[in-house]
Amino acid sequence: MNNRSFAAIFSPFLLGTVFSFAQNKISPFKPYEQTIPGSGLNFKMVPVPAGSFMMGSLATEKNRNQDEGPPKKVYVSAFWMSAYEVTRDAFDLFYNDQNISQNSDVDAVTRPSAQYVDLTWGMGKERGYPVNSLSQMAALMYCRWLFTKTGVFYRLPTEAEWEYACHAGSNTQYYYGNDVSQLSKYAWYIDNSENKYHQVGQKLPNAWGLYDMLGNVSEWTLDHYNEKMLEQLSVKAKDPFAAVVSSKYPKVLKGGGYGDDAAHLRIANRIKSDPSWNKRDPQIPKSKWWLTEGMQVGFRLVSPVTQPTPEQANAFYKKYIGK
Repeated sequence: MNNRSFAAIFSPFLLGTVFSFAQNKISPFKPYEQTIPGSGLNFKMVPVPAGSFMMGSLATEKNRNQDEGPPKKVYVSAFWMSAYEVTRDAFDLFYNDQNISQNSDVDAVTRPSAQYVDLTWGMGKERGYPVNSLSQMAALMYCRWLFTKTGVFYRLPTEAEWEYACHAGSNTQYYYGNDVSQLSKYAWYIDNSENKYHQVGQKLPNAWGLYDMLGNVSEWTLDHYNEKMLEQLSVKAKDPFAAVVSSKYPKVLKGGGYGDDAAHLRIANRIKSDPSWNKRDPQIPKSKWWLTEGMQVGFRLVSPVTQPTPEQANAFYKKYIGK
């Protein structure tokens, strides 16, 4: 599999008119809060400026994995990213939306599959806890639902976008530096989490105002996992993206979770999804929606500066989730 530019593959989805909130043009490139219509909930989006960084890790980095190199200089276009991981209460607005059609000419399901167990595992579902135990498809369907509610195009970050945003201008293994003894100030992980996720935003953010990028729950990216991604990447690549949409596994997650050690929270660390996360699902065929063993799996949102038209946005979602 070759890694190509996200812009090259999805240029029709990156081109479009300036979008609006409630008939008004979006404010300049600065933080904004998006209200979810029909609810009292909103979420904060922060601007991530365009720029370049060294993606991956140096051979000298402690606990480095082979798939993290060789490091390559990558250029990333500007976008917005949610300041916090998507929360359970925000996701449940989608899950419980009775206006979602239950008919589809693709797979006859447009609502999430029924939950056979408590997917919060008793860790917390009150306001502000991150949503967990969900597939990449469920995360993308939430993005599509948000688009229908707000008119704003949301999606998952590419692996390059996530890594660039997490670094926030740093070149160290954690965005604050390399001192593992300081990690508990910035992340919930095995040493301080009590083996559970916590409400978002309690730890210190990175330099661009992004919270819980490391720890708490691992975060889906849009990319298909390719062990040799960086090896195959061209020099000075722009918006690289590993585009395989026909295969469910493996996909890339980043950031590590509450049960991971410090080595797995390094920015360059790459996590690949695993079919075993679905092993407890009794549906035949297995559900596209839930990862009942993926207790540490969550996500956050991005939105490109240049918004697609509704037709282009729907084509993007259809390409990924068949809806």
